[in-house]
Amino acid sequence: MELKRVVVTGIGALTPIGNTAKEFWDGLLQGKSGAAPITHFDSSKFKTQFACEIKNLNVEDFIDRKEMRRMDRCTHLGLIAADEAIQDSGIEQTETSKDRIGVIWGSGIGGIDTFFEEATNFVEGEGNPRFNPFFIPKMIADICGGHVSMKYGFRGPNYTTVSACASSTNAIIDALMLLRLGKADVIVCGGSEAAIGPGGIGGFNAMHALSTRNDDPKTASRPFDKDRDGFVMGEGAACMVLESYEHAVARGAKIYAELAGGGLSADAHHLTAPHPEGLGALNVMRNCLEDAGLQPEDVDYVNVHGTSTPLGDIAETKAIQGVFGDHAYQLNISSTKSMTGHLLGAAGAAEALVACLSVVHDIIPPTINHFSDDPELDSKLNFTFNTPQKRTVRAALSNTFGFGGHNASVLFKKVD
Repeated sequence: MELKRVVVTGIGALTPIGNTAKEFWDGLLQGKSGAAPITHFDSSKFKTQFACEIKNLNVEDFIDRKEMRRMDRCTHLGLIAADEAIQDSGIEQTETSKDRIGVIWGSGIGGIDTFFEEATNFVEGEGNPRFNPFFIPKMIADICGGHVSMKYGFRGPNYTTVSACASSTNAIIDALMLLRLGKADVIVCGGSEAAIGPGGIGGFNAMHALSTRNDDPKTASRPFDKDRDGFVMGEGAACMVLESYEHAVARGAKIYAELAGGGLSADAHHLTAPHPEGLGALNVMRNCLEDAGLQPEDVDYVNVHGTSTPLGDIAETKAIQGVFGDHAYQLNISSTKSMTGHLLGAAGAAEALVACLSVVHDIIPPTINHFSDDPELDSKLNFTFNTPQKRTVRAALSNTFGFGGHNASVLFKKVD
């Protein structure tokens, strides 16, 4: 059968550097850091006391207070970003059957703060089992997609993908596959995460995964810098409305870019560390290019996973050189986690949005906070340090890698 082409017709974002997709993009081009001392809880006893929190957000402006109390913050953020994308797409104003509109969401952890709060209340109540009746539906990782479908009446495919930090990229790839096969006309997909709390910060601290640069939070996320010391936790959500090209054209939709391909692979190596030669990352990029029907020379930009960890940045760079060969020196490479921090399960959707918008606007957001070259990285590669760069972006690839060795990549290109 002939597979359908898939395009992006709506976008939404809620991030530490901007509370809409436009604000997010503008913040990226300004090289804005979202890192600051933690305000969500008292972090004074923790090794890491800063994170990339969302600023100036009043959830009650978007969600009824009674409904809001029945949801974890992870769902709040997802609903807000999804609403922006749906409104941007104009899909509700069409005759599209809601049986043909799906929602596929991604979250690596889900309601971790809800779980921590209920467990704390149980212990402090000396084992008295007085749990919130909404404890389970607030906590489970799949619930945001359920809320989106219920709010808008979308009755197509609906589920959540969980693959740690690759979760929302997996959601986008699943949406791509279902749309190609004609199983739906439109799919709302993305991801959300809200893990800046005692459990999230404490857990990642125990793994020695987080930066502890408490004296200078804004420069703590330093992908590819010699003195990087771990990632910076972020929170947020991002969403895309994807639909078949023929459906988008038939309804006269605004089209941002074509989602041309997706790739998946596993490291099969270690719980948390990447394969030292970047084997899984190499395979997933090759799989993505093959799925898109493109050659390495067709790609102009790679938005890397680039978490600012000592091992991860090196392994991913090796993989890029392995996939792209000499063309690697013609690429722009950047890690927008240097500005947003690591949004965990929402990172894939946010960074896919960056790749998409780079194709739309022909500009590459920078990797900020570069101070010293790492001798283990090839200095001839263009990491787009500190300043955005204008260039024609025919195609852009976005990588996300999750604990457990889960790798996912997506590729966007200009619409022919």
